[in-house]
Amino acid sequence: MTSIEHAPNAARATATAEWWRTAVIYQIYPRSFADANGDGVGDLRGITGRLDAIAELGADAVWLSPFYTSPQNDAGYDVADYCDVDPLFGTLADFDELVEAAHALGIRVIVDLVPNHSSSEHRWFREALAAGPGSAERSRYIFRDGRGEAGELPPNNWQSTFDGRAWTRVAEADGQPGQWYLHLFDSSQPDFDWSNRWVQERFLEILRFWLDRGVDGFRVDVAHGLDKEHGLPDYDQPDLTDFFRPSPHWAQPGVHAIYREWRALLDDYAGDRVLCAEAWVSPLTSLSDWVRPDEMHQAFNFVYLATSWDAEELRRVIRDSLAAFGAVGAPSTWVLSNHDVVRHATRLGFAADAELFHGIGPSTPGLPDPATALRRARAATALMLALPGSAYLYQGEELGLPEALDIPDADRQDPAWRRSAGERYGRDGCRVPLPWEADGTAIGFNDTGLSWLPQPEQWRTLARDRQRLDPASTLRFYERALRLRREHALGAGAIAWERTSGDVMDLRNQGIRVIVNLGDHAIALPAGTVVLSSVPLDDPARLPVDAAVWMREE
Repeated sequence: MTSIEHAPNAARATATAEWWRTAVIYQIYPRSFADANGDGVGDLRGITGRLDAIAELGADAVWLSPFYTSPQNDAGYDVADYCDVDPLFGTLADFDELVEAAHALGIRVIVDLVPNHSSSEHRWFREALAAGPGSAERSRYIFRDGRGEAGELPPNNWQSTFDGRAWTRVAEADGQPGQWYLHLFDSSQPDFDWSNRWVQERFLEILRFWLDRGVDGFRVDVAHGLDKEHGLPDYDQPDLTDFFRPSPHWAQPGVHAIYREWRALLDDYAGDRVLCAEAWVSPLTSLSDWVRPDEMHQAFNFVYLATSWDAEELRRVIRDSLAAFGAVGAPSTWVLSNHDVVRHATRLGFAADAELFHGIGPSTPGLPDPATALRRARAATALMLALPGSAYLYQGEELGLPEALDIPDADRQDPAWRRSAGERYGRDGCRVPLPWEADGTAIGFNDTGLSWLPQPEQWRTLARDRQRLDPASTLRFYERALRLRREHALGAGAIAWERTSGDVMDLRNQGIRVIVNLGDHAIALPAGTVVLSSVPLDDPARLPVDAAVWMREE
């Protein structure tokens, strides 16, 4: 018997011009996308020169990871000036040209915003250090006196997500050890005190600055971290990257008033500008609080990203997602990869308990078979793009790029690698510059051969120009999937489950039947026409293991 589960927002999405409800949004990591000036680091002009590839792919929008002025201690997530472009990436004029070119292609532009913390080189933090304890300048950040007889112990036991304690002690003007400041990430990333109205007003100005330049929205970094529990109590956190676990510094209720004010500001602008939360929050019924009608428009569905290759778990998460987000009138989002996690073209080949955040490398036990991992990745993408709501793609996944494993220790740059003394490989493996032309220097990333992270030589076989010529390539598969998703309006649809148990995902959406085989043997396909297959079908009547099809039933 068919089990029907409508996405509660489907009718509204069809009836309005709210593009973000069904959009496919492509994440660009600027330093690794395309390098126009040949210095080995991607830049804004490089992005502009390659926008046609994104238009050809069929994405509705791009999301740009940070390009702001920064010392680059955390690849730009340590911002020293929120209203300028770092010379590493270009100029404000380059940014304006990028936005104009994207809009001419019908591509919207979303930019990253990093409000939880700034760089320690930001003028506001330097002023806080100079002004001393008790000053208005120090109140912009979370400074506290230390514990112990002479303040020699940190104010609490919080740990940085990059390993080590989350507090650093400063030297005061007289040269003596003084107060401590909080940094939930690297020591060069001091946390703002968001209870301070001065901080709130400065970020409203930052939002206006970029909205006035034509951006279509913001992806808000660490959106769940701005508010901290009063008193900053001690907390036992055995796994520093278990972001879903309740804590006094994640997902505190004070964040919602901040985002309601931001939403009101965006609503004053024409053009349907959007906010998307990077909020590591579980359960989904709690995450949906971020996307109530007067707050964010979207929140990343990291519960879905973290779900293992298991049919029962996937069904449960899909149902829970549609119910939780739909209950507040918001679309669910779907995402499989980004700049912080192991690429799903490698990750899905691991066992269910594989490491998601710490990164992998050549000494990681149980490295998966690359062919199996890629098959699962393509099948997972077929499922994701068939679901109602909005989908996010990470640059290079359309090429089937795996995690880069063999990065020499001396070349690794993620602060997680440094702060853990090499115990965690970190995120460099998913951030390696893209391969564009198989025979080009730096595989087409630039024309000088320089690259801020070394590119695997075998990636030449995955270069975009080579995949464009192969109808069976991962690139062509993604292009077909996005075209069919748009043609059949799958993002605005509703799910009807054909099977509610077992190792096969089987559902309908807008007249398309989606079947994914997560079992251990091939299965028979129903009568109908296959319009998309994640692998070539040697037998058109049977679906192999780790494969997916979209069918038009006869």
